[in-house]
Amino acid sequence: MNWSKSILFASAAVLALGAAAAHAENMPKRIGYVTNYATHEWYQNVIKGMKAHAKDLGIELEVQDANLDIAKQVSAAEDFMAKGVDVLIITPVNEEGVVPLLRKAKSNNIPVVLEGNPVKGMTTMVAICDYDTGYMSGVEAGKYAKEKLGGVAKVMNVGLPLLSATVLRSHGFMDGLKTIIPDAVMVHDLDGGGNPDRALEVSSAALAKNADINIIYGINDSSSLGGLQAWKAAGKSQDGLLTVGTGGEGLAFINAMQHEPSYRIEAAMFPEKEGFTAIDAAVKLFNNEQVPEHIVSPTAPMTGDDWKKYYDYDGTTRTIKWDAVNALQPPAKCMKTSADLKK
Repeated sequence: MNWSKSILFASAAVLALGAAAAHAENMPKRIGYVTNYATHEWYQNVIKGMKAHAKDLGIELEVQDANLDIAKQVSAAEDFMAKGVDVLIITPVNEEGVVPLLRKAKSNNIPVVLEGNPVKGMTTMVAICDYDTGYMSGVEAGKYAKEKLGGVAKVMNVGLPLLSATVLRSHGFMDGLKTIIPDAVMVHDLDGGGNPDRALEVSSAALAKNADINIIYGINDSSSLGGLQAWKAAGKSQDGLLTVGTGGEGLAFINAMQHEPSYRIEAAMFPEKEGFTAIDAAVKLFNNEQVPEHIVSPTAPMTGDDWKKYYDYDGTTRTIKWDAVNALQPPAKCMKTSADLKK
C-alpha cells in the first residue's frame, strides 16, 4: 500500500468534511420568497425548485404571493423583514415599486435576491438572458418559415410592455427572425398582459382588424396560447401558421406541442432550475460571498419532441431531468440587457 497517498487521501477527506460542516453552519435558517403571481405555472415550478433545494440544504422557506399587486408585495416583504428572515427573494410585480424595498432591506442588513427582472439598486438577479432567448427562438422560427411558409414572416407579437425582460424577448425574437427572413414584419404588437384571458382578448381584436399573419409569438406560454386560441376561435386553419411559445412553464406547452399542429417551437426557460439557482444565490449572499449582478439561468430552444430531452411526462405530471438541464451552459454575457432599451 502507498501510505503517503493514503495519508493524503485521508487528509483531503477530513478537509472536505470540515468544509462541509463549515458550509452547513453558514446556511441561512429562513428565507422568505415573495412571488408576483403564484397561480401561474411558471412560478409554481420556480417554487417547486426552491422548496426542493431548500429542503436538501436544511433551510426553512416561506412563500407569499403578491398576486400582481405591488402594494401587497411591499407588505409581504416588510412582513418577512419584521419576522427576521435571513434572506429575501423577490420576483418584482413591477420594477419601480421594488426599489424602496431594496433600500429598506439594506438598512436592515437583509440580503435580497431578485428573480426574473432587474431593479435599480439590486445586488444580484437570477434570470435568463431574455433577449438571447427570444433571439434563439426567432432564428428557429426563421428556419421554419423559410422551409414551411414560403419564406414569408408576418408576426403577431403577444407581448408585455410592462417589464423590460419581456420587451427584450420580443425584440430578440424579431432580430433573430430577420437573420433568416430579412423582410420579416411585425403586423401586430400587442399587450397581452402575460395572462391567457388578456392575450385572447387583444389577439381576437387584432385579428378582427387584420388577420394577415402567419406567425404568433408569445413572451410566455399564456401569451402564445391566448393568441392561438384567438386564431382558432376565428375559425382559421392552422395550416400555414407557426406558433412560438416562451417559458416551458408547465404542462400547457407540452400538451400544445403534442396536439396543436402550428405549435412547433418553444423557448424553454426551466423554472425549476431558476428556483434552484435562486436558493444558491441566497446562500452565497448570506455568507457575504461576491456574486455577479446577473446570475444567468440557462434556456434552450425546443422543436418537435425536443422537450423529452429535459422532462419526463406521465400524462399528469412532468419531472425535470436534472442531468440534462444542468448540462446546459448559459452564456457568459447576455447579447442585450434592459440597459440597451434605454439607449
